[in-house]
Amino acid sequence: MVLQKHASYLGLYLAIAILILWLTSGLYFMAFPLSKMSLSAIAIRIGCRSFLHTGLFILAHDAIHGNLVRNNLVLNRRIGQLAVNLYASLSYEKCQKNHRKHHLNPAQIGDPDFHDGVHSHPIFWYYKFLRGYFSLAEFFKFIGKITLFSVSVHAWFNVAYLNLFIFFLVPLVLSSVQLFFFGTYLPHGQENSWQNRKQPSNFLGNCWSLLTCYHFGSYHEEHHAFPDIPWFQLPQTRSNFYTQQKLNKF
Repeated sequence: MVLQKHASYLGLYLAIAILILWLTSGLYFMAFPLSKMSLSAIAIRIGCRSFLHTGLFILAHDAIHGNLVRNNLVLNRRIGQLAVNLYASLSYEKCQKNHRKHHLNPAQIGDPDFHDGVHSHPIFWYYKFLRGYFSLAEFFKFIGKITLFSVSVHAWFNVAYLNLFIFFLVPLVLSSVQLFFFGTYLPHGQENSWQNRKQPSNFLGNCWSLLTCYHFGSYHEEHHAFPDIPWFQLPQTRSNFYTQQKLNKF
């Protein structure tokens, strides 16, 4: 019973871990002089920050599905709102509305994450993807918040603007590209892309699946088939998914 209780809270434990790691790494890298870091060390830190920043969006996504804290929907929603606000000051309600439309009409017109039906090139598609979450007013509001935050921490704690740019803004941009490319474009970018994709077949493959998009790239079709499964359990749905596919053929 104790193990079952802890397993039911695993999503919450992982959410707390991601939030703490995102916050502490940001504070540490803000204060650490760039002159004492090698280029490779800076690149690794940017990669870690980008991965954690993507994790914030994944937490909000799981909260939208009610998978973050299943036995406490109020806490589930609060964590989702916090995560998406930290991610890029996004509206949780807007993300929720868009994602519900995505599940109703995946990879077709009516899906906010899909291209407009004409401009399918990834660059145009990426722009349309961003506009689905950021109106012009919301974008300028976000820029205002970032500017105020940067000026404040620079004035109060003498944090270099370059540190803020490298360890906050660059990871945000890379994270948005990561979410788009691995979580949207690859699963939906080509006809029958789900059927043609190569799934992870070993430990290293699942590590890559985790690093690229918290399993939502490699197991995107499984997520659509089992939307009540949290991100960290998606690899376990593979056998259930193919069993369901075989049953549907009869």
